Amino acid sequence: MTILDLKPGQVSRVVNWSTQNPPARLLELGILPGTEIELVRYAPLGDPIDLKVRGYHLSIRKSEAALVTIEDINS
Repeated sequence: MTILDLKPGQVSRVVNWSTQNPPARLLELGILPGTEIELVRYAPLGDPIDLKVRGYHLSIRKSEAALVTIEDINS
């Protein structure tokens, strides 16, 4: 699963990245393995995606979201 598989309001945990060299921007935003993230909403045209990470609201592009492997923790 990636962030793109989430629906608004879902909470998940970052497992890893689907690439060996994740974009530095994701690291700077704190999107690291073990971090819980909540998908807040998709923009009207689907890009960017608004997330809540470590209590902060962030926006990332769909191309960046596709690189983040997650696990669902709602269950």
